[in-house]
Amino acid sequence: MKLQFLFEFIPQLFLKSFVLLILSHVNLCFSETPLLLLSLKTQVIPSGYLPRAPDKLRFHHNVSLSVSLSVGSPPQNVSMVIDTGSELSWLRCNRTSPAGFDPTRSSSYLPISCSSPTCTTQTRDFPIPASCDSNNLCHATLSYADFSSTEGNLASDTFRFGSSDDPGVVFGCMNSSFDSSNADGESNTTGLLGMNRGSLSFVSQLKFPKFSYCISDSDSSGVLLFGYTNFSWLAPLNYTPLVQMSTPLPYFDRAAYTVRLRGIKVSGKLLQISDSVFIPDHTGAGQTMVDSGTQFTFLLGPAYTALRSEFLNQTNHILRVVNDPNFAFQIAMDLCYRVPMNQTQLPGLPSVSLVFDGAEMTISDEQVLYRIPGQVMGGDSVYCFTFGNSDLLGVEQFIIGHHQQQNLWMEFDLEKSRIGLTHVSCSTVGERLGLGK
Repeated sequence: MKLQFLFEFIPQLFLKSFVLLILSHVNLCFSETPLLLLSLKTQVIPSGYLPRAPDKLRFHHNVSLSVSLSVGSPPQNVSMVIDTGSELSWLRCNRTSPAGFDPTRSSSYLPISCSSPTCTTQTRDFPIPASCDSNNLCHATLSYADFSSTEGNLASDTFRFGSSDDPGVVFGCMNSSFDSSNADGESNTTGLLGMNRGSLSFVSQLKFPKFSYCISDSDSSGVLLFGYTNFSWLAPLNYTPLVQMSTPLPYFDRAAYTVRLRGIKVSGKLLQISDSVFIPDHTGAGQTMVDSGTQFTFLLGPAYTALRSEFLNQTNHILRVVNDPNFAFQIAMDLCYRVPMNQTQLPGLPSVSLVFDGAEMTISDEQVLYRIPGQVMGGDSVYCFTFGNSDLLGVEQFIIGHHQQQNLWMEFDLEKSRIGLTHVSCSTVGERLGLGK
């Protein structure tokens, strides 16, 4: 069973909130290589909203960036979630929904037969193997632990992304979906853009050498880029190599962006955690995956316990702990605090640093705590630690979520098999690139 399968089985309600991102694009040229630059503007929007204009993005904390692009001939506007933890891109093929994709209206739409090498060979890493339907077409099914699911046939069509026009992109044309978090059972998601390292992912098919993003921590502009970058004002990136695994293991996802976690610090103090905790075992359990498709970060039990204990020790004199053993945010986050609702600013908080081979990711200020919307205890707001216990989710993996990636320039270098990062103010990046707010 792959990590992708295990991770995507986490109920979607764990990580759900909604933010709108405004998209514009600028094609820049540094040396000989064009760069596609997308400007992202965030603001909270109600659940169920689907942007229809081609110049808008949506941000889901549970499934990461959503981008509006065009698919088919003539082009149809669709909204697709960008997920660096998934391989297969898919669209909800529904003629009656304004947000869906209608393959009968596209002259470039081409279904894939189950005898095609795409179906027989390139789908071997799918969590659920592709099958053959009654029309001899390649059939794919995705299922989730909260009973959400989607299924349909593999096909290819033209994808238009920014100024790019890419024919023959393989995706799933899903004609059936069920979302248990909605009363009507229908999924609000138009589709998903798979961005991992699998052969059928969007970045693999379009052969992007690298992509980068910068996620703001406020209602400010951030950026998403495809291509090379060479910005003189950007601090040098620190790179950590991607972990390669040639032998298939049942609990190791070889298509994920896997790195080596070396240690954890609190306010610069390195925690006493055995090196063996950070090394995958003989089954592959224990890999560390950088994934924009989940909101928070989840650590294996021994690492989480050590981090929780030290953070609690350093905050017990400045914050009031929720003393309810039955209270936990999203099941796996059991360190929470009560803060008076009239208190507009949190006290100085300890920083948490994740130490990788060659790079260090520091989470500081209010990013280490998350205010739970609508949660009140005796006139107090509730803030929870933004790290959770993987063991409580039944997922034996380290997952680095996008909340911890805020105000970081994150570069996924596919050519050199590495991830680069540096700390920046993402709210000002768009302005420096001439995109404005």
